[in-house]
Amino acid sequence: MPWERTLRLQPGSRIHALCVLGTHIATDVYGAAPAGAVAFGVKHTEGVNVEVAFRGQAEPGLLPGVSHWPLNEGAVLRFSMNRASTEVNDNKVIVIFYAEGGQPIDQARVFLTGIGISLDVDADRDGMVEKNNPNKASWTWGPEGHGAILLVTCDRDSPLSPAPDCDDERVFSKEDLLDMSRMVLRIEGPQHLPRGYEIVLYVHMSDADKVGVFHMQNPFFGQHYVHVLGRRKLCHVVQYTGGAAELEFFVEGLQFPDETFPGLISIHVSLLETLAEGIPLSPIFTDTVVFRVAPWIMMPSTLAPENVFVCSVKDNYLYIKEIKNLVNKAGCDLKVCFGYINRGDRWMQGPDFGYVRREPLFKAISSLDSFGNLEVSPPVTAAGKEYPLGRILIGSSFPTPAGRRMTRVVRDFLFAQKVQAPVELFSDWLAMGHVNEFVTFVPSPDAKRFRMLMASPAACYKLFRQKQKEGLGEATMFKGYSGTDTKRVTINKVLSNGIMMQQNQYVQRCIDWNRDILKKELGLTEEDIIDVPALFKLDKGKAMPYFPNMVPMLILSKELGIPKPFGPLVGGECCLEHHVRSLLEPLGLRCCFLEDISSYHGRLGEVHCGTNVQRRPFAFRWWHVTP
Repeated sequence: MPWERTLRLQPGSRIHALCVLGTHIATDVYGAAPAGAVAFGVKHTEGVNVEVAFRGQAEPGLLPGVSHWPLNEGAVLRFSMNRASTEVNDNKVIVIFYAEGGQPIDQARVFLTGIGISLDVDADRDGMVEKNNPNKASWTWGPEGHGAILLVTCDRDSPLSPAPDCDDERVFSKEDLLDMSRMVLRIEGPQHLPRGYEIVLYVHMSDADKVGVFHMQNPFFGQHYVHVLGRRKLCHVVQYTGGAAELEFFVEGLQFPDETFPGLISIHVSLLETLAEGIPLSPIFTDTVVFRVAPWIMMPSTLAPENVFVCSVKDNYLYIKEIKNLVNKAGCDLKVCFGYINRGDRWMQGPDFGYVRREPLFKAISSLDSFGNLEVSPPVTAAGKEYPLGRILIGSSFPTPAGRRMTRVVRDFLFAQKVQAPVELFSDWLAMGHVNEFVTFVPSPDAKRFRMLMASPAACYKLFRQKQKEGLGEATMFKGYSGTDTKRVTINKVLSNGIMMQQNQYVQRCIDWNRDILKKELGLTEEDIIDVPALFKLDKGKAMPYFPNMVPMLILSKELGIPKPFGPLVGGECCLEHHVRSLLEPLGLRCCFLEDISSYHGRLGEVHCGTNVQRRPFAFRWWHVTP
């Protein structure tokens, strides 16, 4: 229904009013009639549309032979304008009151100035900001949905900026603008607004810390973008330029959706009017647009790589050399972050990338709060529901009061994104407690498009027993291993170690618990799972890899950078490497085993932990998801 405001008429009055195109001005004709009046008539200029209603029922316009209407209780006159004015008060409506016998006894005049105001966004997501899209003030999910989108500018496009772009109220370059959404305020009217009117852009206080709005000022003296709305600024008085104008604004998101913020932001423009000098301004028209902040989305390891990032530290020169060879085979680029950028942190990879920080106010954090405790599956369908962007996997404790859990602020943040519904797994049995230590995903050429790899002590013992039966029980592990424990270890010694076997039975039970959850929540069968041999040892009740864990691998399409396990040598070849090749190469994958003992394994990390991959984004559009 069009915006409608009321106007009070008085006999003999001359009222001046601003009429926004597409809105109605209503007046109570019966209440405004002078004594003795029994009927009324209306005259108006061409630019005005008039409608008469009795008790809410609209009457047609002046019909042939009809010059006036009876003045009954409930008679209301509505008028609107269909084009903008070129001058102030260039249109008018005259209401004439009649006595018995058709004698005119008085009249009221309304002088109108038509103005067009439309706040517009890309509501149908086609890259164009259409005028007055009917869906601009709402937001819906799904392929048939609508609504504008905002990005959170949590990166740092300019090296001159000491903080992420979302913490800065300045625009340093056009690259900043590319991260923002366009919003256009279209205004059409006379050269000057009548006295007593203002046009104001504003956000509610609850949205102010989640959005920033920039506007170009002084375009003739170079493009200079000024922060006009958001954070501490709740409103911005729009400079009226006269005639037909399109004022361009750039809007950025400052916060991702979270437990207390569903992701929707409204921006309003209002036309304000003062009734008299000394009386505060009040709105007579408001237009609203709605944005949804784009969610934080994880990219699964099955997506094609574009860039690989790794930190250069004093002890990983040879490792970086191996990574470079692997990256070249995969046809992507290697970006090395040198010491002056990483400041000695081998786990930090990638400059000029957005990041998210969530910390509890009081609770102590644990290693489960690291983003190493996050994985995401490829797209799956489970129990009849599609997850076209996959599902996030997070590690937690066994469902008891004790144990480490991901802190609630991080967990709530992940669930609030809606598009990759998280699955909670049991990872507290590990010393680091990260899900990527026992599960990952590799691409496959068949209809499933991927396989899930799981660490498996059972698969390792099965392989070792097979080699023992073949008379290879004295095959030696850890040849060339640069770790601290270099005692001679054979297959026979591993199989005769009862304590280690019991510990790995416990580990296998923990993994099997997760296996059942993943099969249910990701819609998988046993044929979709590949067991990768692994062994663990317990230290203070928590599991650590006995030899380098092959599951946290670097996946670059068909090229796999796998931690070198230093398994038993059979005929000069590591039998663990040979076995893994036999599992993965039939899928068209190529295995490259990388030595990461001194650089990462000794610090409870592997190849996957020491690298970061920028991948080609999903072709699927996240707003087509139906949460």
